Amino acid sequence: MENQELSVSQLPVSVVAPSQHSPLQESGNGTVSRPPGAEGVKIKCIRTHHLRDHLDVPFGFSQWYYDTRNTLWVEIVAEDGTTGWGECYGPSEVYQAAITSFYAPRLLGENALQTDVIWHRMWRASLDFARGGVMMGAMSGIDMALWDLRGKMLGQSMSELMGGRYVDEVPCYATGMYFKEMPESDLIASIVEEASGYQDQGFTALKIKVGKNPSFDVRQVEAIRKALPNMIMMADSNHAYDLPEAIRMGHVLSEHDFRWFEEPLSPEFENQFRQLQDKVDLPIATGECEQTRYGYQRLLSTGGVQIAQPDLAYCGGPSEALKIRGLASSMGINVVPHCWGTMLNLAAATHFLASGYLEPGRKEVTPLLLEYDRTPNALRDKLFDVPVAVSNGVAQVPTGPGLGVTVNVEAMKEYVVQQTEVNA
Repeated sequence: MENQELSVSQLPVSVVAPSQHSPLQESGNGTVSRPPGAEGVKIKCIRTHHLRDHLDVPFGFSQWYYDTRNTLWVEIVAEDGTTGWGECYGPSEVYQAAITSFYAPRLLGENALQTDVIWHRMWRASLDFARGGVMMGAMSGIDMALWDLRGKMLGQSMSELMGGRYVDEVPCYATGMYFKEMPESDLIASIVEEASGYQDQGFTALKIKVGKNPSFDVRQVEAIRKALPNMIMMADSNHAYDLPEAIRMGHVLSEHDFRWFEEPLSPEFENQFRQLQDKVDLPIATGECEQTRYGYQRLLSTGGVQIAQPDLAYCGGPSEALKIRGLASSMGINVVPHCWGTMLNLAAATHFLASGYLEPGRKEVTPLLLEYDRTPNALRDKLFDVPVAVSNGVAQVPTGPGLGVTVNVEAMKEYVVQQTEVNA
């Protein structure tokens, strides 16, 4: 997310000129005359929507603080009017430019059902200069929208398209306990109170933030475990520690029965993960900064990561997340997606988990957990007529076609910063 304050009313809404593709022909009654064999599945239009909401109370983690929520949504329309929605995790303005100026003109007229073909065409088009980074993030939103569109056209949910659901509901862990500007003693008390509230709401698992400073982190872990002795807990430092600090913190988390230690080290130092894992007794989880099966092959081959965490709105989309899961499975590593943003990404992660399984497999399994961000987010909570249903800390896997969630386009207008449209 970006930390910016801009007035929506001050920003223009831009419409990109149509590409050189041949326009669709309309008959006298207004219906679209499709080229032979197209059967209405060709991509007719690609829109992007940059949305922003100002936070009443800023919050932060080990790296910086937020005072706004931003997201970039991708809307893809087929010739028959079917629409798919996707989401990009990261810098909205940059994604919007990448999709509008580079990818969208290349995809108009393509068969929207051929998600893997389209993914590799995008990959090859930008391979020489964008094997990862923001271009891959832009591809992720497009790919998610195409999965949503394909599911609607075929009348199947995303998890059915991914091979079927093992489960109809997925337990969640509450992500929260972010830092706020207040004295540290008050902050710890506030974090414990917040965590206790999630227990009251029915959550049996939660994830705290660490990485503020070593002294605070230890005191926070001790206080929250004392207050919630039976809660499943994870800790996320957002790559705040060097290796000696991570080893010390790993011992603290292990002593207090934490389920995993997330992003303990910088993603730049892949070999350190194995050095850390050899020194601590709890699983290392990481990968939200990584992309593609190729990036994950490098990351996981070190042997220092037990839980892979691709974000479906960043790693390359659902298409690439499935390949990452196959790669991880071949190494005996489980995949638990990182999930930040709105209901689009939450729905994608829910379907992904519902269609997955726990390595190595047994009759009585410990279920994979869905990350459910509990920080204030109007872009997630106010813009969907049909959301992912979460009650008592458990998400129901959507059964509607595609992602199974429905955007309220009218409500969305209040949060629009800029929109673009590319037509065939």
